[in-house]
Formats: sequence, structure tokens, C-alpha cells
Amino acid sequence: MKILDDLLLNLKKNDYPVKSVHTCVFWTAVITKHCGLSSTFREEGPSHDRSVRGVGNLTRKTALELAEYAKSESLLEASIGMAAINSLIDIDESRCIEKNAFEIILEKGQGKNVAIVGHFPWIPKLKGKTKNLWVLEQRLREGDFPATQANIILPQCDVVGITGTSLINHTLEGLLNLCKEAYVLLIGPTSPISPILFDYGINAICGSKIIDPDRLIRSISEGATFKEVTGVKLLTLNETVRK
Repeated sequence: MKILDDLLLNLKKNDYPVKSVHTCVFWTAVITKHCGLSSTFREEGPSHDRSVRGVGNLTRKTALELAEYAKSESLLEASIGMAAINSLIDIDESRCIEKNAFEIILEKGQGKNVAIVGHFPWIPKLKGKTKNLWVLEQRLREGDFPATQANIILPQCDVVGITGTSLINHTLEGLLNLCKEAYVLLIGPTSPISPILFDYGINAICGSKIIDPDRLIRSISEGATFKEVTGVKLLTLNETVRK
């Protein structure tokens, strides 16, 4: 969990009270210094096996205490922790571009071997534009490849898009180890827009900034999928900002 440890260490001087925690069906939001968003993941099984530590008292914690939940083996706790991490990151929009992951993958992956870890709605638009296109998933849909084949597929790729939820289930570092020669994007609202990720072989972070927390909370509380979520701006931070 070195990536999470480094993210947390970088935020040590940026602690704030937790104002509110909203764990909704598809998305989790935490409001501290900013509003941070994460996908809501949870284990299958009886609800009594999936409880959150300190439930009912999370707003009595500091943001950094809640952010530590990102390292939990409980998917629900880790979802809350990732939203807390994102709530503490100061996103410099002047260093970002408003370009989505699909556009970058299309640009970088034309005629090349491309893999996407996670199922995104724009994937069908890539078909026919790449040499090979593999979609790796734990919950398979038609045409997907099992996530267990990552060790075979990813080393062949020129471009790899990885869902930010890989930070929730703690698979990101293992996936990155398989992408030594690829251009790698971290994709989705769970992705922390932090330059620290560039130290681990990620070339672009396609994440989100909450620009209207009230609208966001209203939409996710009513069961919005991401295309229905309001109050969010999609941003991409590219490794070239370091140069």
C-alpha cells in the first residue's frame, strides 16, 4: 500500500475536521477542506458482516483519521477513506486540462494494443480504432476478459487505462507492475488528482473536482449514476506538468 501511504503522508499538514460523510448507493462523498468523491464498494453477504468502524461518529474524526480507512480490507471503509483523501487534495486547475480519458486513450492508442481495467461506458467507441482492445473486469460482461488475466494481457499493451477504484480494492500497485512499457492512465472520480501518482508509473490522472457540493450530494443521495451526477468537473492532470 505504498501509494496510499505516500498520499497520506503528503496530506499530513493538511488536516481538517470532517463536516459530513455521505455513503450512497453508487458514490461516497466526504466533506472536509473540500468535497471528495469515491465509488461506493461493499462486500457481498449479510449486512452485519459489513459494518463501518465508528459508524455514527465519523464526523468526530479528523479528515486524516478518516482517510486512513482507505487502507482497510473492508471495501466500504476503503471507499470512505478514498473520498476523505480526495477531500483534502488541493487541485490546481491551472495545471489540468479538461480532456477526458476516452479522448486521451483514442489519441495514444490509435492502431496500438490497449487494455482497460474496469468497464466504462465509452469503451465501445474504441472498437475498431485500436490494434487490440482488451477489457479486464472482475464482474464480467459480454466481451470482457477476467481480471485474473492481467498478468498475460497488460505486458503486451502500449496504453493501459486503470480504474481509480483499484485503490479501493488495493490492486493498483500489482497492476502497475505489469505495465512497465505502457502509457498508463488512472481513470474515474475515485482517482486522486495528485502528482505523487506519477512516481509510480502513471502518466495521466483523469479524475474529478467537486465544484458544487450541494448539487453533488443531492444527486448521489437520489441514486445518480455518474452520468447523472451534478456539481462535478472532469479534469486531467498530465505528468508533463512536472517538466
